[in-house]
Amino acid sequence: QVQLQEAGPGLVKSSQTLSLTCTVSGGSIKTNGYSWNWVRQPPGKGLEWIGYITVSGSTYSSPSLKSRTSISRDTSKNQFTLQLSSVTPEDTAVYFCARGVEWSGGLDAWGQGTLVTVSS
Repeated sequence: QVQLQEAGPGLVKSSQTLSLTCTVSGGSIKTNGYSWNWVRQPPGKGLEWIGYITVSGSTYSSPSLKSRTSISRDTSKNQFTLQLSSVTPEDTAVYFCARGVEWSGGLDAWGQGTLVTVSS
């Protein structure tokens, strides 16, 4: 069974770049039919999809975050990463990595999430 685990600093200063890594075990990020996603949930709010990277390495991001988002991968480590630049306190959230199923469009495996607080 695939498992995902987020890692990164829990505190980032405003205007800096937030960087998170998701390590995948029990499955390969090169397996066809899946995408590798980042999702966040600000305190007291709903889930917000950030973006994903495909098996071929193509990336897609939410239009509202696209200008600040970079998603990449390291297939040798079975990891993918999120960089969100120019953060503000509004970017404070629990950040999740998740596996997407291409045929259904759903997310079928999630990391436990990591809280990132942006200080002003």
